[in-house]
Amino acid sequence: MTGPMASFIHLFLLLSAVATPITATSAYPSIPGTEVDDCKISSGDGSPIPIRREVYGGGRIFDITHRYTTDLPLWPSDDGMGQFLWLPASMKNGSLANNSEMKMATHAGTHLDAPGHMIDRYFDAGFDVDTLDLEVLNGPALLVDVPRDSNITAKVMESLKIPKGVRRVLFRTLNTDRRLMYKKAFDSSYVAFTTDGAKWLVENTDIKLVGVDYLSVACDDHLVPAHLEFFEGREIIPVEGLKLDDVPAGLYTVHCLPLRLLGAEGSPVRCILIK
Repeated sequence: MTGPMASFIHLFLLLSAVATPITATSAYPSIPGTEVDDCKISSGDGSPIPIRREVYGGGRIFDITHRYTTDLPLWPSDDGMGQFLWLPASMKNGSLANNSEMKMATHAGTHLDAPGHMIDRYFDAGFDVDTLDLEVLNGPALLVDVPRDSNITAKVMESLKIPKGVRRVLFRTLNTDRRLMYKKAFDSSYVAFTTDGAKWLVENTDIKLVGVDYLSVACDDHLVPAHLEFFEGREIIPVEGLKLDDVPAGLYTVHCLPLRLLGAEGSPVRCILIK
């Protein structure tokens, strides 16, 4: 999620290396492969058309990262992300190469939080995304379905009966059923952890990676205290805004890699699951 303290990043990337808005603007052209019919491998004149996928390797690899678009929800906006990508250097305008410029909140889309996100003494001390443990972000993970009639409370956590030794859990909730990450306006009725649910996880499990399917690991009524339960020990890494639709529950290997943003308390992250 994002908040008043969200930092902003400027990244200069090759056009082919970044996600892009799906609508054309005067500052950025339309993007091949984002039309409704994106399954063709060539156009009528023989020009190749890119195919954008969610599953790879014959169903073995699931991309659980949301594609960045102008309509991606952003906390706490009703207007979504808006334009975040520009093309200041274009080959069509005489440049030697296409070079894009991106400006966006570090807590937008699929992203993770560092302890400094809501504990200012940790922010001042330098506990940023560059200090997060990559071993926690990569390894065996369990995808579980949460009861659809509740936030993730202590009672719900106890009912899930997650075994000791499980260190990475992705929690699929009503947010996925409601397709909240596909709706432009931020929805404060999303499902996430309550304070007692976060506390129960910290005290009774070995979980260090907590993955959720909307923009915050903490529900709106417990926004600060639930975050603090996770952040205080500096061992748990929340990964937020995951794309968990059409992925069977079960055991996977997860890979989540943030950018090495020195001083940033959050970062976009590319996450995949491998059977």
